[in-house]
Parts: sequence; C-alpha cells; structure tokens
Amino acid sequence: STGDMLRAAVADQTEVGKLAKEYMDSGKLVPDDVIIGVVKDRLDQSDCQKSGWLLDGFPRTPAQADALAAAGVSADCFLFLNVPDEVLVERVVGRRTDPVTGKIYHMTFSPPDDEEVLARLEQRSDDTEEKVKVRLEQFHANVDAVKGSYTEISVDIDGTSSPADVSKAVDAGIAATAKAKL
Repeated sequence: STGDMLRAAVADQTEVGKLAKEYMDSGKLVPDDVIIGVVKDRLDQSDCQKSGWLLDGFPRTPAQADALAAAGVSADCFLFLNVPDEVLVERVVGRRTDPVTGKIYHMTFSPPDDEEVLARLEQRSDDTEEKVKVRLEQFHANVDAVKGSYTEISVDIDGTSSPADVSKAVDAGIAATAKAKL
C-alpha cells in the first residue's frame, strides 16, 4: 500500500520519509508531490512490472489521479469499499501491530490470545480518533473527483460485509471489469 511505502521511507529516514513523517504525525495526508514520487518509483520496480500491483488508498486527490495518468500509469480496476465514517474510526483506533511479527490485530475484533504478544503491541502514531477524523475530512473533500477519474473501471463494494463476502465482491468486481475490457 502507499501507506506501507511511506512508512518504509520513514523507517529508512530518507528525505521524503522525514518530510512525510511530519504530515503523518499530525494526521494530515502527505502532499501530492511527495507521495507521487514514492508511488512512481515503487511501480517501476521489477516485481510490479512482472506481477502487477494494487494501490490501497491511492490516488486520494484529483491531482494524484492526473499525475498517474500523465506518468502513463493506468489501472485495470478501481475498487471503492463503502464504509461509514464511524465504522472506519472504530476499525482504525483499535488497530495494533506486533513489532516482532508485523501481524496486525484489532483490540475488539481480533485481539491476540497470548498475553506476551498483547503486552508488546504498538499503536501507530496516526491511529488516534482525532487524526483519523482529519484524514476522513480530507478524503470526503476529494473522493468524488477521484472516482470521476475512474468511472469506466469503478466498482463499489459494501465494506461492512463479512471479510469473506467483501473478498468475493472484490474478485467479482475485478473479473467483471476485466471482462468489460475485452
């Protein structure tokens, strides 16, 4: 995901990573010029060229969608998971990561069984209710324009369904979009 790309840049303390960290820690979205460079570089790597790619949460703004198109990057399918804001806040605020294994848990929906694992879980600095609400405000300000860039390949999915049902809907959406392109 673009978030993973950014976190890797932050962990590596690259110039872009240091800049991105300031925005992430304040709950703001990383500016387009910073994130576009990170994404373009990643999509040019051999594994993406060979196997394809999935962008999670990107593009987030019309400028990002335009920059991808200008760079010759085109998607086969644009998936939009519809989830109410209050559900998103609950999901994000309860999220924790095990720094040893990298496994992600949720304190309500999927807490660890092991007390040792529970004791070492970490919450990301931008996973607070206040920061999530800032990100959601920015998301809502841009979502219609971004979706407008992908109307021919867009698939809306109910993101409140069970994980198995969401997975089936994603598979069906990708298959339908691929079939429509033939």
